[in-house]
Parts: sequence; structure tokens; C-alpha cells
Amino acid sequence: MSKFPAAAAAAARLALTALMAAAPGVATTAAAADATYTNPVLSGFHADPSICRVGGDYYLATSSFEYFPGVPIYHSKDLVHWRQIGHALTRASQLNLAKTRSSQGIYAPTLRCHDGVFYMVTTNMEGGGAFYVHTKDPAGEWSEPVWLNDPTFAMDPSLFFDDDGKVYYTRHGGGEHGGVYQAEIDLKAGKLLEAPRLIWSGTGGVWPEGPHLYKYNGLYYLMISEGGTSYNHSLTMARSTSPFGPFTANPANPILTHRGHPELPLQATGHGDLVQTPEGKWWMPLLGIRPVDKQHHLGRETLLTPVEWNADGWLVVNQGKPLAVQMSAAGLPPSSPWPLEPVRDDFKAPKLGLQWTMLRGPGDGLWSLTERPGYLRLKGSSVTMNDIAQPAFVARRQEHMRMRAATQVAFQPSAATQAAGLVLRQNEKNYYELRITGAPERRLELVARAKGVTTLQASAPLPAGPVVLQVESTAGQYTFSYGSGDGQLKPIGTVPTAPLSSEAAGGFTGVFIGMYAEGAGKEGMPPADFAWFDYTPLEK
Repeated sequence: MSKFPAAAAAAARLALTALMAAAPGVATTAAAADATYTNPVLSGFHADPSICRVGGDYYLATSSFEYFPGVPIYHSKDLVHWRQIGHALTRASQLNLAKTRSSQGIYAPTLRCHDGVFYMVTTNMEGGGAFYVHTKDPAGEWSEPVWLNDPTFAMDPSLFFDDDGKVYYTRHGGGEHGGVYQAEIDLKAGKLLEAPRLIWSGTGGVWPEGPHLYKYNGLYYLMISEGGTSYNHSLTMARSTSPFGPFTANPANPILTHRGHPELPLQATGHGDLVQTPEGKWWMPLLGIRPVDKQHHLGRETLLTPVEWNADGWLVVNQGKPLAVQMSAAGLPPSSPWPLEPVRDDFKAPKLGLQWTMLRGPGDGLWSLTERPGYLRLKGSSVTMNDIAQPAFVARRQEHMRMRAATQVAFQPSAATQAAGLVLRQNEKNYYELRITGAPERRLELVARAKGVTTLQASAPLPAGPVVLQVESTAGQYTFSYGSGDGQLKPIGTVPTAPLSSEAAGGFTGVFIGMYAEGAGKEGMPPADFAWFDYTPLEK
């Protein structure tokens, strides 16, 4: 049995301090020859990173799929330590995800900053197509969507601001065996000036996607991903004297891939973007995964690698070597870590923290921080975690292989079908729940759902009063426990992480861990009141 972290919270913070002092990896003297940083720089589900720089500040956006708010925005001073500052899509008017299937919704965004304005362009795959939003403050509110007059299937759009004032819209089209399409765009008018036309089909790999156009030494460079966003993922590049081509492929393509090297700890590398430091060094954030026994459950994460231009004018990634977990920090800005995030959210703030997300919408009427001050109240409905709809669900990314998460909940079901508690979600067909249910006799259940089949793993009677629910993870398993919160926690069961992996469950996201309530067909259920939520990283 383990002691619940109420008393251990201070110890957890000390452990977290020691962990974070070492984990992000940049030595205290970044100029030291042996200084390193650790990949991933954003762990957990942070896929399809796109970056821009303003002075000495770096901003990064990642995809969000069916989760709301959409497109998290991060800020860094050193390219290694990132802090979330907001979301680009925070209002229902910006983001319609109703009935959006898992791993649909908001695909890869591109973040660009130009003349004091930030632009985020993306595609709502099942909710309207390609659009962009803009702001002068990336941590604040963004504009309403500007929907683009793109007549055909558009995915992974990007923007490029040329030095002659023209702006180009570049995106994937044509599906698995398609290519890269481009058009000039008038951002002030909010429309394409022409129909996007094919400019490059890649080097023959499937899904030539994630295109970004750049200009270097007077030439236009197009960098894309090929091979699909899994173990065959790769980055390729071509260049031209014109933004519309013809494009000549780099003879050294792919410029990066880990396919064919299953021994490497980082896999599926691709979908990169480029940024140059004020000192002239070039860096690339990109996505990758960390498989455990050939399965990954945290999702596609954000990696970082140095890049440089060779004498022939082609981009070389990490000196032509595979990416590693520990990488040299040579050429990075001085290390600038952010203050540690608190282990506990006690729900006393007027708004939910930026780490929290819902499914398919803002959850109006499904949760409250004011009905019982100092608590997060979830008001379950007939919608369950199995439905392609919006349940009462507030969760955050699992960002560490080894972590501890816990919450205290007060919930007294009035019908046998009502439930509330802790959930680890991959999608509707794959999740784990440690839930309070049952009436008139209340009980605790550990439930596993895999490939759409739900099974009861363990059950225990519950005395009256609030209950602490906890999960501890390793790379290969989750261990659940429970208690009253003032003493020992009792283990109730252990389950593998593999059923929540993308290889087993499908999709493009990672595990979200949080709180939920559901009525399973019954309206008007009693509320579930969560007093706090702890998330303690134990390692990266």
C-alpha cells in the first residue's frame, strides 16, 4: 500500500524539483561543451509542432484533434523549456467539434508571426475545412475564423510571407498518393487569389503532407513529410527559384528518417518546422514517438534537433545522424527554465488552468467552479465516455511515462447506472476508469475498455464520504488505488498501458487523464465534486 500524496505533496514537490532540475537536460552553463538537452522537449501528446520567433521569444503550436480548447500555444526563451500560455481556439464560435470523431477535428496547425501579428492556419477536418485566426497577443484571445475559399480537400495548411509582400498558402491535397498544392493568398481580404495548384508530389512516399515553404539565399525551399505519420515517417526537401517551382529534390532525401532502425529510442520522426535564432543558428522542432515494446501510448511528442545548411545549399539535420534522447545544446540560447508547475490544482482559481481540456466543446452546463466554490463540479448527463458526443469530462495530457495522478471526489449516485471518477482516455473504444457507482450500495469499480469491449477488472465496497482515487504509471502499466485521503491507499488493480497505445487503439492522439461523470441514459444525476487534482511527474 502507498501513502496518499496529501501528506506527500511536499515530498512530491521536492522530488519534482530534483527531477526537473535534471530532466529537461540543459546544463546550468549552456555554453559548456558538454551541455545537453533531453528529447522530447514537449512530452506527451504534442504532435505536429509549428514554430515562430519574435526577438528572443519562441512560440509553438501543436495539433489538438477532437479536444477543446483547440491548438495549445507554448512560449520558450531557449527552445527547450516550454510553458503553455493559451490556446488559439477557445470559443465555440471558433471551433465546431460537434459529432467529430476521435482523431479528426483540428489537424496540424502552422504558426507564423509577421509585422506584429500572429497567424494560425489549420483545418477542421469534419467542421468546415481550412481557416486561419490571428492576434497580436498569442497568450490572449484570437480572432474569429477566416474561412478560406479552398474548393477541395485541404490538410496541413501553411503560410509563407515573401519579402516582396506576397503571401503563399501551401497545403497537402489528394490524399495518400497526392502532393503539395499552393496558391497566393490575400490575408486582408481573407481569400485565396487563385485555386491551389500542384507544385510538388514528393519523392514517391505516401502521404506527402505537412508542407512548409521557406526562403534561404534567394531560393525557395519546400520541406514536407512522407511515408505516413508512423514508423515510416520521413522528412524530404526540394528547392526552386520560384515559389511555384519547378522544384528539384534534394539528392540526399530523406533528410531525416528513423525507419529501418527499430533499435532507436525515438521513432516516427517527421513533420518538422524551422526557426533561426538571433545568433544565426537553425533549429527544427518535429514530432516523434517513444515506443515501449513497439507500442506508444503518450502520443506523438515534440522533439528538437539542430540543422544547418551545407555548402551545396541543402539542409542537413543533426549532422546527418539519427536524433537521440540526449542531444548537444551547442548553439542553443542560454538555458531559461520556467518556474515549476504546481503538483496540485485545488480549483480555487476563477478559471480552469490551461492544462485542462474537454471533448468536442466548452462543456457549458457540464462543469462549474462556482456552484460549490473550491471544487470542480461535474454534472453528468446521458452522454457516456463511449459516445461520439460531449460527456462531462475535464482532463489533461499524460506527459510522463512515470507519473502519479490523484483526485478526491464526493459523489453519491442515485441510480445504478450513474458513475463518476478518474479516467484515462485514448478514445471512445479504449480507456480505463476508476469509478464510483452503484445504488443503493455504493461501490468502486476498475473498468477497462479495449477495442470497444468493456470489462470489470475489480470492485470494492465504499464507505460514506469523499474518496481519493489514484493512478501510478510506469512505461508498461497503470496501478490504481483508493482510500479516504487521511491514511493508507488500498490497491485495487493493475492494467497494461499497451491497450491505450496508438498501435492497439488507432488514432493520432495520446492518453488524457482526468475526471468524468456520466448518467448512462439517465438525466438529472447528482453532481460529482472534485476537491483537487494532483499530477506528479516521476520521470520524463
